Amino acid sequence: MTPERPLTLTEIDPFDLPEWLGEERVVWAPQDGLSTGHLVPGRLTASPGEAAAPAPDSLPCDLLAVDEAYPTAVTEPDLRVRAHQVWKHGQVLLTTSQERLTLAVPGTSFTADRTLECLHRLALAVGARSDHFSALLSLGSRSSTHRG
Repeated sequence: MTPERPLTLTEIDPFDLPEWLGEERVVWAPQDGLSTGHLVPGRLTASPGEAAAPAPDSLPCDLLAVDEAYPTAVTEPDLRVRAHQVWKHGQVLLTTSQERLTLAVPGTSFTADRTLECLHRLALAVGARSDHFSALLSLGSRSSTHRG
């Protein structure tokens, strides 16, 4: 078995993102929960307004903890350094991978607090009020089962 290569990520400008991110109330939901490790696939969705409207806009949006390095590094060293630089200055590194928005952040995993901080920084990047962004978090992954 050959080791996986680091993700190919391209830094993007927040102005390249859809306008509704800065105008609507937005909910981010992970595909399976935060316990999936260094990469948490998710989706941003515009909250439906009070008036009857067409289907809400949505955008795939993943969280990537760039410091995970076993069994291989998850990103190229330059991108990892850049993620740390922008985080230190109160921002989040916006990237794209396979046409999915990916928030690249320092660390190896995600907590609820770290997830909310990522969304706060995304809201600032797109010029939105951070209280217009929320997260729908589950207590575990959908694939896990608990017997008690």
